[in-house]
Amino acid sequence: MTRRPGLLRRAFAAYRLRWKRRELLWRCIRAGRLLTPVADRTAAIRSGDVLAFCVIRNEAPRLPEFLAHYRDLGVAHFLIVDNDSSDGAADLLAGQEDVSLWRCGGSYRDARFGLDWTGALQRRFGHGHWCLTVDADELLIYPGYDRTSLPQLTARLAAARIPAMGALMLDLYPSGRLGTADAPPEAPLTERLPWFDAGPYRAQRMQPRHNLWVQGGVRQRAFFADRPRLAPTLNKLPLVNWRRGMVHVNSTHSLLPPKLNLCWDGPGDPRLSGILLHGKFLPEIVAKSEEELQRRQHFARPEAYVGYHRAITARPVLRGPDSRRFTGWQQLVDLGLMSAGAEPNTR
Repeated sequence: MTRRPGLLRRAFAAYRLRWKRRELLWRCIRAGRLLTPVADRTAAIRSGDVLAFCVIRNEAPRLPEFLAHYRDLGVAHFLIVDNDSSDGAADLLAGQEDVSLWRCGGSYRDARFGLDWTGALQRRFGHGHWCLTVDADELLIYPGYDRTSLPQLTARLAAARIPAMGALMLDLYPSGRLGTADAPPEAPLTERLPWFDAGPYRAQRMQPRHNLWVQGGVRQRAFFADRPRLAPTLNKLPLVNWRRGMVHVNSTHSLLPPKLNLCWDGPGDPRLSGILLHGKFLPEIVAKSEEELQRRQHFARPEAYVGYHRAITARPVLRGPDSRRFTGWQQLVDLGLMSAGAEPNTR
């Protein structure tokens, strides 16, 4: 009999991934028991609705723009977990008619950075819906988002049998030192933080999950130039045609089943993709970084990122000679950071 070690290795890897998926799904089921409903309006969810899932903690200043942006795109219902906010965010959300809110006081890090909590809600409410999973400091845009709604976009993806859309997380930053902004708090994010790095970005495919790993941009340039492999991961799959057996593995960077991770190859991929405008560097970043030095809730190896948070608290200027000022979605397409994809066949 001819030995086929490569085939056996692949079969064993697939077996292990199936068990990993079952483990993560079971974690989500258990985590769901820890969620306390504050305002459950999920009875209003209708077939075909695009749903948004999010975990927040003390994000009250961001929430008005966050909610308005995604409402304008066509999100029908928000399912949000509040991780012990103390700034009034929970009260703000509880009063929104299109928001269902749960509270959980456990460790964000121990809940796989909130994935166990959102996974519980996706398992219960997301099946059969296009589900958008984002952080409160992420605003998804895509080619033509100012005239194409999320329901229209997802209809196009579904017609092409594409189960998920990839997006690059694009860090925005101010003209001056961190802790400042270029416009007042009520201004749009892209006016408050109008600058970004157009590159370089690098991508590699990881095994055995086939997940993408994109790094680069301003955070690598400013904080990880001497340790580029520690630079944050910038690829995400935020928009997914959800089925009950799906589960996020680490943030929305990767999913199981692994074939979902092949839906995007990173910047330069000609397939339809988006951008997550990342508002991490709004003025409160300095205080949040000081807090994170104590809480250590946002990285799997927080000790490796102490220097990163300390560097942020020093309030450096991130704008450099190659920084670009944001002008709109077409600019990002022209730069190859996202793609409009092939025109749909209307015949």
